[in-house]
Amino acid sequence: MRNTLYIIGLSTLVFSCTSRQNAKNKQYIPRTPVVQPKTAGKASPNDKPKPKITTDHGVEFFTTNIADITKNDNTASYGSIVSAKPAGYKVVKTYFPAIAQNFRQRYLILHYTALPDDKSVTVLSQQSVSAHYLVNNTGDNEIYQLVDENKRAYHAGVSAWRNDRNLNDNSIGIEIVNAGFTTDASGKRIFMPFDEAQVKKVAALVKDIITRYNIPATNILAHSDIAPTRKQDPGPLFPWKRLYDEYQIGMWYDDAIKQGYYDLATSTNFQTTYNDAAFIMNVQTQLQKFGYALDLSAKWDDATKKTIEAFQYHFRPQNYDGIMDAETYSILQALNQKYPVK
Repeated sequence: MRNTLYIIGLSTLVFSCTSRQNAKNKQYIPRTPVVQPKTAGKASPNDKPKPKITTDHGVEFFTTNIADITKNDNTASYGSIVSAKPAGYKVVKTYFPAIAQNFRQRYLILHYTALPDDKSVTVLSQQSVSAHYLVNNTGDNEIYQLVDENKRAYHAGVSAWRNDRNLNDNSIGIEIVNAGFTTDASGKRIFMPFDEAQVKKVAALVKDIITRYNIPATNILAHSDIAPTRKQDPGPLFPWKRLYDEYQIGMWYDDAIKQGYYDLATSTNFQTTYNDAAFIMNVQTQLQKFGYALDLSAKWDDATKKTIEAFQYHFRPQNYDGIMDAETYSILQALNQKYPVK
């Protein structure tokens, strides 16, 4: 019996030691991963070689668009390429440019200076306001550039259009030398006309800018459009319709569509519902839908009147009394139909 127990105990000890030894031998030892050096992927046979960056006196330029302009993408740079210079590292442009990019310049805003030529230059170049360009009224072929297009000029101030605010951030501002307006005995503003040579300058300048930056018609605006409660420029004598007809610049309504809305308005109880809260709310909603920053108060308040006046400056300049009559209302509806928010 003792011998039997001795043998069993010895077998157990041998098995236990063997198991420990096997466990020790099978202990997990982490392996150091082998990192293969990265190599640039092979170009697809369909890939086109990208245009090269050009260099002039150490300054780099890339002036070609290789992106899809129909998606508002654009790789061209109108000026030199600006790059970081991190200490101890080298910024390379092996894969430059990415095709998913476009311009920060999304709006073009037109102003008048309400000053003569000399004072316009002084104020816009030496004081706390500025614009990218100043169109003079001296009869020459010059246009003054005051701010680099890639920088913010201080021209828009507190401003809004559709879903955007503070339009200094993403716009180009053009100031036009013009005396602005005087006020007659009744308090009505009497605006000053623009010189023919100025109109041609403005048209050529705007056409160049909106073409290069692919700025849509809905974003070519008056200062009074983006700040209607405090600004009137460039006023009702600025020839918006002529720019639309002759240069395909900006927005304008279709006469037939406007007439349809006008006929509908005049055949209904337009006048009898004019002061109803529901009608006023509808007008405010239509103005807001078009792009104006306007609270829905359901009242003919001062902000609403000034916003209607700004709209009339741009699209119904024959009468800018701030009253939403049937003509103005039909123009607003026609524009909303033609230029819906996307």
